Amino acid sequence: MTWTLPGAWVFVTVSAGLGAITSGTTVAPELAFYVGLVMWLAGFAIEVIADRQKTTFRADPANADAFITTGLWAWSRHPNYFGEILLWAGIAVIAIPALQGNQIYLLLSLIWVVVLLTAISGVRMLEGRGNKRWGNDPEYQAYMKRTPMLMLWPPGRDR
Repeated sequence: MTWTLPGAWVFVTVSAGLGAITSGTTVAPELAFYVGLVMWLAGFAIEVIADRQKTTFRADPANADAFITTGLWAWSRHPNYFGEILLWAGIAVIAIPALQGNQIYLLLSLIWVVVLLTAISGVRMLEGRGNKRWGNDPEYQAYMKRTPMLMLWPPGRDR
C-alpha cells in the first residue's frame, strides 16, 4: 500500500495528459495549447513563489508561532494549492483537442485534483491544524474571513 496509493494518485492525476499523448490524434498547436501552456506556466510560477515565500517566512525565528499573511498568502490562504490546480487545469486544456471519444472522460482527472487538494488532504488538513493552533486568535479569524481559500484576489477586496 505504501507505493500503490501514491502511484494510483499520480496515475489518475496525469490521466488526461496520458490520454492525449497516447491518442491516435495528431494535433498541431492551436489556441487550446497556448491557453493551457499559459495556465500551466502561471500555476507553476504561483506554486513555486508561494512555497518559497512560506519557506522564507518559516526560516525567520520571529515567525515561529505566526501564520503567513504576506505575499501571495495575502491574496489566498493556499496559493500553492491554487497554483497546483491551475497547473493541472492547463494540462487538461492542452489535452482536450487530442482526446477522442470516451477519452474525454479523462478530463475528470482535474476534478480529482481539486477534490484531493481541497477536501481530502491539503487544504482540509492544513486549515484544521491552523484552526487548532490559531482558531482563537482574532487576527487569524479576520485573515480567514477576508482571504479566499484558493482564488487569488487583491488583498482587502470584498468577496
